[in-house]
Amino acid sequence: MKITGYRSLTTVCDWKRPIGDVNGVIASGVTEVPILILETDVGVEGVGLGGHADIDRVFPALEGNDPRTVAALYDRMQAHVFKSGHCGSVFGAIGAADMALWDIKGKLAGEPLWRLLGGADRFVPGYASVLDGGLDDEVLVALYRTWAERGFTAAKLKGGRDVEADIRRLLAVRDALLVNSHKPALMFDANESWSRKQAVRHVAAIEEQVDLTWIEEPVRRWDVDGHRAVTESVRASVASGENLTGLEQFRPFVAAGAIDILQPGSCWGITHFLRVANLARAFDLPVSPVGYNGNPVSHAAASVSNHIGHEIQNLEPPFGITVDQEIENGGIRLGDEPGLGIKIDEPGIGASRRAGAWTVPQGPHVRPERAGLRLVPDGRE
Repeated sequence: MKITGYRSLTTVCDWKRPIGDVNGVIASGVTEVPILILETDVGVEGVGLGGHADIDRVFPALEGNDPRTVAALYDRMQAHVFKSGHCGSVFGAIGAADMALWDIKGKLAGEPLWRLLGGADRFVPGYASVLDGGLDDEVLVALYRTWAERGFTAAKLKGGRDVEADIRRLLAVRDALLVNSHKPALMFDANESWSRKQAVRHVAAIEEQVDLTWIEEPVRRWDVDGHRAVTESVRASVASGENLTGLEQFRPFVAAGAIDILQPGSCWGITHFLRVANLARAFDLPVSPVGYNGNPVSHAAASVSNHIGHEIQNLEPPFGITVDQEIENGGIRLGDEPGLGIKIDEPGIGASRRAGAWTVPQGPHVRPERAGLRLVPDGRE
């Protein structure tokens, strides 16, 4: 059995609302969703979701090899790009290919991946995270009431510029979730927008009125000392890691006691998540994967004992994608379809003329020039 080729296509996710964070907003609410399909000589194909612009650089490490040897192929892909570096978009390509390999492995075994990986329970607890940086208070509350109808008792909000607005919105979302819990879990994501002192001041002000479960990415992704300073100065746990690409980037944070919750990004693949989870478990730390379209890493989350909650960003899959899962009772109920349970309508996607983008000039993935330390909350002079 051999890997023989791949196909790449792109669909869109229509969020039906503006999405964004403190760094920017995509007003259209339409974003691209790259799809990678790995082909084999026995006709079984695997699906990976996420950016893979550099797939041509890593595919030679896969071609002609047995797709069932997933862990070895993951290492082989990293070794193949060792000299030129494996981070950034290369790591995304490795992650998408890794998802597709696990999908093939599950299909060949005739088992859903959560069961193949040793999970005993198909239900993955989660929390709602609607990328709310572009929503006003009224729309925000109405949206979270919809999630409350699905049984959610935990939510994460974006913010970081206006502490009074952040407190008001956190309390409003808490109230929307009270129908399911007398004390909903509330998380807050600053998306790397603060200095360490700014983070401590902002979180301290929030904690006067809100019991935060965690503060996420309070400072820049690589700032070990900054994360540790925040961890030592606030009551909430500090969570980070979605933009860290590889165990070597997590290791300094764990060694320094700089983060309390490890957050591997879903788009980096199944093997990356499993290895980060094992690293975290060795230090008695929990993991919580950052969400992505279709929640593909939820299968791996179901198999690890230190998983505490999966970020869920949308209630519907992207156009042309069906996923064998239900979002209910505050989490993800995985189905029995083999592999990741993802099916792609290639003719439908090919016939569609819709397009979207994450990296628009004012979008959340383009850090604004004036980000960082500000003398007043909204950044005005």
